[in-house]
Amino acid sequence: MVKARAFSFSGVMLIVGLLFLYLPMFVLIVYSFNASRLVTVWAGFSTQWYVALFQDQQILSAVWMSLQIAFYAASMAVCLGTLCAFVITRFQRMRGRTLLSSMITAPLVMPEVITGLSLLLLFVQLAQITGWPADRGMVTIWIAHTTFCSAYVAVVVSARLREVDRSIEEAAMDLGCTPLKTFFVITLPVITPALISGWLLAFTLSLDDLVIASFVSGPGATTLPMVVFSSVRMGVSPKINALATLIILTVSLIAFVAWYWMRRAEKRRLNGS
Repeated sequence: MVKARAFSFSGVMLIVGLLFLYLPMFVLIVYSFNASRLVTVWAGFSTQWYVALFQDQQILSAVWMSLQIAFYAASMAVCLGTLCAFVITRFQRMRGRTLLSSMITAPLVMPEVITGLSLLLLFVQLAQITGWPADRGMVTIWIAHTTFCSAYVAVVVSARLREVDRSIEEAAMDLGCTPLKTFFVITLPVITPALISGWLLAFTLSLDDLVIASFVSGPGATTLPMVVFSSVRMGVSPKINALATLIILTVSLIAFVAWYWMRRAEKRRLNGS
């Protein structure tokens, strides 16, 4: 008779940790189909809150603005973060390298309240001196999000750049490639998974930000976290559960597709080498 395998302590803690992380999300998804207006009382299955969600123009406009800001901020953060990571990892003898590295990683440890307040004071002073920005809105939020997202991208990309075999780049330049062509032909394809990871991380951070956006936004610019936070303070609406469910499903699908694509790309790179 085969004895039942006893659960180890690490296995039990893994299950407890997963339940702690994902059980609230599962409960939220279930209650997004609740027919009752009270989010803690189950009154039957219904999709009415999804219909009400797509009829709420305030939430839809906030979603559209947050998606635009997150896309532009993530794209610009990838450009700036990759440039900073390349300078840090490849120019070891550059003067001020340590200072540059410290300034890039400072937003990682800086409290968001301090970052938001400093950016607010910056925009106010710029408006007084140059007249720009005339009002705080989508552009100021985009600049603020790009500022702290670039630090995360720089860390991710620099870790990947340190693993790149420099001999391949040197061989390409010995054969006549310019440094710029070597970067686009040799280096860029190798660090593409890190660029995608950095972009997704920056997109998620921008989409999730509330504190910094509250400082640098104006009356005409409201992001999705700001709308959700203001709604929750007056009482949790079942529409918020429906919105959160759609966000969870969308993020999970994007993460799975990105993971699958990077996994296949990594296998092709290893097989090719």
